[in-house]
Amino acid sequence: MAEPITVEVVSPEAVLYSGEATMLITRTLEGGEVAFQAGHQAFLGALVENHTRVFQTDGTVQDIAVHRGFVEVHGNPTKVSILSDTAELSSDIDVERAKEALERHRLILKQEADEEALTHALAGKARAEARLTTAGVSFTA
Repeated sequence: MAEPITVEVVSPEAVLYSGEATMLITRTLEGGEVAFQAGHQAFLGALVENHTRVFQTDGTVQDIAVHRGFVEVHGNPTKVSILSDTAELSSDIDVERAKEALERHRLILKQEADEEALTHALAGKARAEARLTTAGVSFTA
């Protein structure tokens, strides 16, 4: 068995996950997906909306929708901390609401010309896609 790491996923509302894992995979701004395991070098990165996976020591995976924030890796033993603006466990995601939000934001992107509205619609679309991916729901981009 791989050496465990300590993982914490924290949002302003709550500690969503705290425990041991063998690996964590998340997505960073301009860096793509990155995996962290025991012995990883110190790291600090900005996060984009994504489907983060925590591979727990019992073999199960905790799926978390992360909506921006930061990931920090440090220490020996290795500790990975995600500080997110907003995050949701897959079991807490309202799939129908996320589907509706995705369609609403897609419509705005097709019809809107205002730059600020487009910026908000792009961010909303990314959040909805992260939620749906985390919940295991297929959709077309």
